[in-house]
Amino acid sequence: MYRIEKMSWGYRLTFGGSCPVEEIAKWLEESRKILADQEEEFYVFVDMRTIIPLSREAQVHIQEGQKFYKRRGMLRSVVILSSPVVAAQFRRIAGETGIGQWERYIDASTVPDWEEVGMDWLLKEIDAEKTVHHLESSWL
Repeated sequence: MYRIEKMSWGYRLTFGGSCPVEEIAKWLEESRKILADQEEEFYVFVDMRTIIPLSREAQVHIQEGQKFYKRRGMLRSVVILSSPVVAAQFRRIAGETGIGQWERYIDASTVPDWEEVGMDWLLKEIDAEKTVHHLESSWL
């Protein structure tokens, strides 16, 4: 399951449950249509609290999507997670696509104000990973 919502500051993406490769491919296609006319820079808030780990094939589409969002004007993104396995997947993907310096990760299972912390990164450039010190250590 996925959802793309247009917000005043950019896009809110929600992924949940099982997302087979066909669904992630559909997300990428829909994203390309939505962003085709995007002229201003924007932010992306990604809620992945309930997603299960993606197949390797689905991860390839996520990589393409990350690169596409960046090319279309994404300034920063934040990813809200609850699974260390999914967190590891997305850190690796961000490293491979080169967006890691603009993306931050928040563990919703340990950060009760995860939405506020995420929006602070997007809109105020307050680094969530530096202000929420236990994010990394809770998953090591």
